[in-house]
Amino acid sequence: RALRLNRTEHAHLKALASNPLRKPFVREQVPAGLRELVQSLNQPAYISGRRWDVLAWNAAADEIFGFSQLADDERNTLLLMLCVPGVRRLFGAQWKELAKRMVAQFRATYDLWAGDPAFLDLIARLRRGSREFEELWAAHDINGPVAGEKLLEHPKKGRVRLRYATFQANDDPALKLAIYYTI
Repeated sequence: RALRLNRTEHAHLKALASNPLRKPFVREQVPAGLRELVQSLNQPAYISGRRWDVLAWNAAADEIFGFSQLADDERNTLLLMLCVPGVRRLFGAQWKELAKRMVAQFRATYDLWAGDPAFLDLIARLRRGSREFEELWAAHDINGPVAGEKLLEHPKKGRVRLRYATFQANDDPALKLAIYYTI
């Protein structure tokens, strides 16, 4: 209370204070059952890891985000959002606000892995690929994950309004399942 932290900031401080020495980051593996679940969904869905690397997705998500067209090391939601010009057009007027929120959400994870070469590499790539990243990163904002809504200007589907939610996997808490549905 003395620091006047909100609930998300307080949880972040506790995580930093209790953070044991971590082993170097290793990219997560998606269990077969979870991968099959995602692929069986009709709604766009994908699984990402700690670094926000997209590890598995279904055809509906690929139609919207084009994950299969990206190289494996480029398949990261932060790189996609901040460094790919077509994605800026996809999110239109709300791009800046969504980018700000994503960077603030990622900050909470990054702070737990600060100094890890894989995370430092990602930050360096974001700095090289996005004019706006440095300003967003310097703000040091922290946000927790939230459900929300996105309005897309898709080049083939036209205007698409999606709601989404994310879920943590029991098999590996580092894995997040994102599911989108049209409204």
